[in-house]
Amino acid sequence: MKKHVKNNVYWLGKVDWELRKFHGEELSTHKGSSYNSYLIQEEKNVLIDTVWAPFAEDFVDNLAKEIDLDKIDFIVANHGEIDHSGALPALMKRIPDKPIYCTANAVKSLKGQYHSDWNFKIVKTGDKISIGNGKELIFLEMQMLHWPDSMATYLTGDNILFSNDAFGQHLATEQLFNDKVDQCDLFYESLKYYANILTPYSAMLRKKLSEITALNLPIEIIATSHGVIWRDNPMQIVEKYAQWANDYRENQISIIYDTMWNGTKLLAEKIAEGIKSVDTDVVVKIYNISKCDYNDLISEVFKSKTVVMGSPTINNSILHSVAGFIYLIKELKFKGKKAAAFGCYGWSGESVKIITQLMAEAGFEVMEDSFKNQWNPDVDAQKAAVEFGKNIAKY
Repeated sequence: MKKHVKNNVYWLGKVDWELRKFHGEELSTHKGSSYNSYLIQEEKNVLIDTVWAPFAEDFVDNLAKEIDLDKIDFIVANHGEIDHSGALPALMKRIPDKPIYCTANAVKSLKGQYHSDWNFKIVKTGDKISIGNGKELIFLEMQMLHWPDSMATYLTGDNILFSNDAFGQHLATEQLFNDKVDQCDLFYESLKYYANILTPYSAMLRKKLSEITALNLPIEIIATSHGVIWRDNPMQIVEKYAQWANDYRENQISIIYDTMWNGTKLLAEKIAEGIKSVDTDVVVKIYNISKCDYNDLISEVFKSKTVVMGSPTINNSILHSVAGFIYLIKELKFKGKKAAAFGCYGWSGESVKIITQLMAEAGFEVMEDSFKNQWNPDVDAQKAAVEFGKNIAKY
């Protein structure tokens, strides 16, 4: 069932209430998601993006109820990833000769995934196509936001930016617009989306935002490919992206650890006590990795100015949960953040040295002085952990 966006523009997507993991098992989506496709019905009928492959047949059947498929003049594929292009094979079986407008990289992506040589029309930034009634589509390449093939499409007259993955969030809702949903949910999911997907490309994003601004296009609606459509002050999410892309951090210190027999847990609590005794304004959060969702933790790392990472020593190394999480942090290429390391040990005590090295390799400025304690922390060790926390607060 199509939903009205503005004038002759309609949403024709799929709300996925059950989705809990995305990109395989890499990304948690606690609140589901949506796959947003749009139909423009001017003198020319244009379909912008489709939906994820599991919903392909239903999507095409529903689309056919709204418009004679043969009357679709062309399709815009803003991004070749399967959550946006997944219904293309089913659709192209019905209208095999219809043009598909996309970037050169998207041709490679779509051919590589679907092994079909459709009627591709390659576009680049600034290219335009008339759709009648005085309106045009203008194409904007968005390389690495978040694939090399990504682009956005701007509709003149209605001043709508079809932004694909940029400015979206994984949020299932029947409410189509940003002013209709819970604002806390909206901005948390938007931040989580940025932190876990777009952080590595922040430098490119800063450049792209400048390019979009330089085009001087009035933007009244940002129609994303996941989550809600931004119609109420749509530039607020662009402003957020500008902040998030600028080595973002808040006045927060996150203590993240795993533990075997609660010794490292006790150190985490005492370190937090020390930090707060020096700085009452800083937000201190403590997380046990093994009891938390990794992607939610990445959101907290994204907000933090300092990350204090802890693990006991096991087999002359660190717990695999900590190792895996630091590897994930490294992939995301955070900038402008500090770190410290701590942990308990019984015999050899290598964990703190290993964490220090790994966090430095992940791009963090790591405190030279770390904290490790042999066996379960006694009263003196607990006091020393508090002092270590004080040093972190001053670092």
